[in-house]
Amino acid sequence: MAADKQNDVKVSLMEENKENLPDGGLGLEILQIIKESQQQHGLRHGDYQRYRGYCSRRLRRLRKTLGFKMGNRHKFVGKKVTVEMLSDNRYLLLVLMEAERAWSYAMQLKQEANTEPRKRFHLLARLRKAAKHSEKLEKLCESPRVDAKTKLEAQAYTAYLTGMVEFELQEWKQAMEAFNKCKTIYEKLASAFTEDLAVLYRQRVDEISPNIRYCAYNIGDQNAINDLMQMRLTGGGGGMMAEKLEALITQARTKQAATMSEVEWRGRTVPVKIDKARVFLLGLADNEAAIAQAANEETKEHLYETLLAECRDTIQAVKEELKTEAKQRERSSDGDTGKVSNLQYLHSYLTYIKLCTLVKRNESMAHTLQAKLKEPEADENKRGPRPQDLIRLYDIILQSLAELSTLQGLEDDHTFQKEVSLKTLVYKAYRCFFIAQSYVLVKKWSEALVLYERVLKYAKEVQSKAKSLNNSLKDLPDVQELIAEVNAEKYSLQAALNFLFPMIPMLSSPHFFFTQPLCDHLETFRFDPTLVGKQPSLVQFPPDFQPIPCKPLFFDLALNHVAFPPLDDKVEQKGKGGLTGYIKGIFGFGS
Repeated sequence: MAADKQNDVKVSLMEENKENLPDGGLGLEILQIIKESQQQHGLRHGDYQRYRGYCSRRLRRLRKTLGFKMGNRHKFVGKKVTVEMLSDNRYLLLVLMEAERAWSYAMQLKQEANTEPRKRFHLLARLRKAAKHSEKLEKLCESPRVDAKTKLEAQAYTAYLTGMVEFELQEWKQAMEAFNKCKTIYEKLASAFTEDLAVLYRQRVDEISPNIRYCAYNIGDQNAINDLMQMRLTGGGGGMMAEKLEALITQARTKQAATMSEVEWRGRTVPVKIDKARVFLLGLADNEAAIAQAANEETKEHLYETLLAECRDTIQAVKEELKTEAKQRERSSDGDTGKVSNLQYLHSYLTYIKLCTLVKRNESMAHTLQAKLKEPEADENKRGPRPQDLIRLYDIILQSLAELSTLQGLEDDHTFQKEVSLKTLVYKAYRCFFIAQSYVLVKKWSEALVLYERVLKYAKEVQSKAKSLNNSLKDLPDVQELIAEVNAEKYSLQAALNFLFPMIPMLSSPHFFFTQPLCDHLETFRFDPTLVGKQPSLVQFPPDFQPIPCKPLFFDLALNHVAFPPLDDKVEQKGKGGLTGYIKGIFGFGS
């Protein structure tokens, strides 16, 4: 809250100092203010409740600063901002924040309405409230005290919120007119001002365009569906529009699914009676085409996840039908339990689609990581991709292929089993190649050479088996490129080892030590990789102790050969008297 308050004070003072110039009139950067506020207070993560709380706190601070209080703690007295009050642009900001608070509450209720449909009525009420506040802002901006740019932005903001209300009410014609008005104003503003502001205006135009296309489709323009599909491929139309677009596509497929009754796969025709399976299979080709035409990797990943989610839901629906069919078979003893039923074969087909999509998705991610792996690292502190990341992806691919070979109804299909076996060999070769790359990084060159030979063995086996299965290689990575890359890596590694192996006798010599500093062998060449590292061994520090001459010590050896005269007569004799001597000693007679 303290940070919010500090930011608001800075923004308010900056706007006041900027817009209260004598020749410019009052002004307010409406779109810039709301975009910055939304990004800084929750909408970057879709948290509308947090943004609504921010708007409420900012409103309270603005009212307190302007002295625009609604009564006191005991009684509420409503006030309205009038044209006569427009001596400060913060009055306009006050109305703008009221509209933003109502709009953010409506968006919060829209998220909650997915599980609680009754909240839709409250949602519409808050959206109308936001549009009402925006109309009030537009009327205030009609004052001659407000500059022309702010007037245009207020009109565009009002048109946008009005269009949102009509869009929710499914009044497509009125919504389209409001959005078109908003789009026209922002396009004019983008062409008239600096590039920084023009970027904001163009972003708003891009947000509105999917809504306009959707309204046009619902009015009756059949060509608009193609524009919407193209926007889906480029990742446009996020949030509320994305949900509407997915619902529209599902609705269109449901209408077409009524004509679909069966599907043919691997020479067997299977009737499709489940509506969810019909819708999914009907849109499968469109989804695959959308993935192939995706503009970037992020959009492609999103489309893959959407397709996999739909496939899982369809498989779950088929599983429920399989349970019902199993119960019916238990009751009747006439069924042929040895043959795979049509429903079980349909389940195998859908599982095949899911597993193949998983393989394609992980292969796409692997190609992206390989491209990044070949690029030089721009930032040493930032962790880049490593061969271990690719090994994990190829492990998942091999696991999916192992599941493919166990699908019910395809155990006796030898062509299918050969195709799966061939694909497994290809991805094993790639996995083995990146394991070798990881060994090279840790300088285990012998292990890497053995693994490179294993890659070549896999690749040659693929080439020998692919002669009878030419159609199976069209979707697989090119093995010939892998062979060329392995040979290049192997030859460079062998060249490095040919340089190092002659050094091995020298390295085992007792006269050669890697730990020797450079100053100790300046006249001879020693292979020491630490010299080009961050801590080269140049000198030994601290140096070893060395013996030095010390000051001589003198010892008196003549003392052992000197004969001293007797001193017995000089030594005092101890008295002998017993008790008599003791008494004499007391009274001093013996002295």
